[in-house]
Amino acid sequence: MSNKQKSVGWDDFTSALRNFHVVKVMGGQDIKMRYKRSKMGPFWITISMAVMITTMGLVFGNLFKTNVKEFLPYLTLGLITWSFIQSSISEGCDALISSEGIIKQLPVPLHVHVMRVIWKNFIIFLHNIVIFPLVLIAVQKSVDWTVFLMIPGFILLILNLTWALMILSMICARFRDMTQIVLSIMQVIFYLTPVIWMPKLLSHSAAAALLTFNPLYHLIDLVRGPLLGEIPMMSSYIIAVVMAVVGLALSIAMTSKYKYRVPYWV
Repeated sequence: MSNKQKSVGWDDFTSALRNFHVVKVMGGQDIKMRYKRSKMGPFWITISMAVMITTMGLVFGNLFKTNVKEFLPYLTLGLITWSFIQSSISEGCDALISSEGIIKQLPVPLHVHVMRVIWKNFIIFLHNIVIFPLVLIAVQKSVDWTVFLMIPGFILLILNLTWALMILSMICARFRDMTQIVLSIMQVIFYLTPVIWMPKLLSHSAAAALLTFNPLYHLIDLVRGPLLGEIPMMSSYIIAVVMAVVGLALSIAMTSKYKYRVPYWV
């Protein structure tokens, strides 16, 4: 691959960042179209999330014999963050396919379509996160300075989602059955990741050690830990940074190689 070919993926990525206003407009338009004529708009998702958190908090709190004041904030952040990740991945698989018209008619960077999905779900995440202060008030807890560590953690989460969605969207555009396979895998990963259960509930050391090899555990912990007043492990930061660097390099290389084949795939 020549140097010119290698730069195609990098130029696509940086061009999408330079034109991020396009991403925001397209992502915002997706939400407006989805909730057209709805007075509550995306807050319907927030209401649904609040009901699910309350129900699961009471059921699993008793099932796991866990203090509700400790478990409910943990569950709230786990479900909200997981919902952001799962929605981004499920919609990201079809990001290029659903943008067929734009891809075939306009010279828009491919990364714009992926970032559009992430931006849309980020807005929904902001709607859902308003539940967390209400939960803190209900359990009479507060936050401290560690809450600011959530910012670099969330940036690392978005960077890793960007490269993962770019790769998945190209694979799913080429092989349409991959979308269903990815969704099935995500359902399994949900139960293997401490979203609705706490790591301290694992009694077997081998099972606890498996969390080290679960990348979503580290990414979720970088966002959830600071909001719970905990400083994430340094190993989680290292793993997230390494994944972001290696993943972005891989996705940019794939974009360089397959960018001009995507219009034929979609």
